[in-house]
Amino acid sequence: MPHSHSSAASQEKSLVAATSVLAALGLTTLKFIVGLLTNSLGILAEAAHSALDLMAALITYFTVRVSDKPADKKHPFGHGKLENISALIQSLILILTAGWIIYEAFDRLIHPGTHLELSIWAFIVMGISIVVDYSRSRMLKKAAEKHKSQALEADALHFSIDIWSSMVVLLGLGLVWASSAFNIIWLEKADAIAAIIVALIILFVSGELGLKAVHELIDTAPQNGIQGQIITAVSQLQGITNAHALRIRSSGGRWFVDMHVTVPGQMTVQESHALTEEIEHLVEELLPHSDVTVHVEPDGIH
Repeated sequence: MPHSHSSAASQEKSLVAATSVLAALGLTTLKFIVGLLTNSLGILAEAAHSALDLMAALITYFTVRVSDKPADKKHPFGHGKLENISALIQSLILILTAGWIIYEAFDRLIHPGTHLELSIWAFIVMGISIVVDYSRSRMLKKAAEKHKSQALEADALHFSIDIWSSMVVLLGLGLVWASSAFNIIWLEKADAIAAIIVALIILFVSGELGLKAVHELIDTAPQNGIQGQIITAVSQLQGITNAHALRIRSSGGRWFVDMHVTVPGQMTVQESHALTEEIEHLVEELLPHSDVTVHVEPDGIH
């Protein structure tokens, strides 16, 4: 049964990731075509963003397929860290893209002269983008929470960012239209300013994503106080005189918990084994998806 459940989860993650690849491909193509036709830096910035989303979606697709492979001799803790590496790569790609967008936007602000050919298609494509991004981000986030997948979470973040950045671009296009309709010259810069705002959004969110991935890769302990809860709960079990040396690390949606407990010296091996199983069940209740290892020591050793 566990293998069957794992296989079903892997298939679901792969399907969600694959549909994200198709969505990103469609949006990238539409945005590039309309961006080139209208000469809008805001839309071209969004097209570049979507192209990076496509690359990230491809990385996610292959990552979730590999990360769910069972542990083996070379990888005793499984392949889950690949999800963290995937998230880190995606964040670095987004940061580089944001840098390019900011450079191009400032170049247009300093050296004006680029003329936008506003078209109803520009507004239609950005509207389609918002609808698709909203749908994909919700589906990816739901799957990420269900399967504790950082790679899917990163992909959901990409599409979620796109919603806000598309709105900013739509606002920029609207202001450029207003500059033409009402002869307000300074509003012509709205498209470039919108592109800069999009880039800053990308920088902020991708930076947070990258830091989270780094924390996972270097096995940073969870900051939600779960360590104290586990120590307190285990210490209250009958037969435990002390609980200490608790270590928690995560990998691919699973937690690996290692801890030491002291018991009375006269306790039999059978009794101590039964106690460790009780501890394992307790920890798994407090921290689901845990692989727990308990070291038993007689009183006075630690």
